[in-house]
Amino acid sequence: MRYMIIVKASADSEAGAVPPASLLAAMADYHEELARAGVLLDATGLEASSHGWRVRFERGDQRRIIDGPFAETKELVAGYTLIQVRSREEALEWSRRFPNPATDGGACEIEVRRLFEQEDFQRGDH
Repeated sequence: MRYMIIVKASADSEAGAVPPASLLAAMADYHEELARAGVLLDATGLEASSHGWRVRFERGDQRRIIDGPFAETKELVAGYTLIQVRSREEALEWSRRFPNPATDGGACEIEVRRLFEQEDFQRGDH
């Protein structure tokens, strides 16, 4: 089972602030631990939304490009960690150990979501 640990954006991440060295070290240690356990598939931070865009699908083949930045910071993703584990419980345990991603160590949250697998559609589970 693959799970994505999603780090929500903040005013700091949207401003392009570099996280403190202590947070970068904690994240590096956490990702190294995931790699040693053989469950890490990918992990990275994302640039601020000011460097991105959205594609809005209007009707049929009509599309409109909307350049960032985007106003609703709490709805944006600042980074992710993708893991592959044997169970929901194992994913839950790894996510509990995720370092606090807030640059000031304050209150924040991460979101964890399971990725669909091909077999999910073949069995009709979802």
